[in-house]
Amino acid sequence: MARGAQKEQARQKAQKEAAKRAKGASQLGARQAGLQIKCPTCMSLMANYKLLVQHMEAKHPKEKIPSEDSFAS
Repeated sequence: MARGAQKEQARQKAQKEAAKRAKGASQLGARQAGLQIKCPTCMSLMANYKLLVQHMEAKHPKEKIPSEDSFAS
């Protein structure tokens, strides 16, 4: 019967670990809050102006890159 007790202990331990992982582990909200600049052409969100410039050069090379001042809040 010792195996039955070990099995129950393992199940309880697994439940505790699953509950620990389930609460508040997602960073989607924080990531979304960090994306503040939107590409004027495709509406993709960027974290900062430097990333926007890289994006514009790679994805929209014919478009004019807007000034950094136009994104100041």
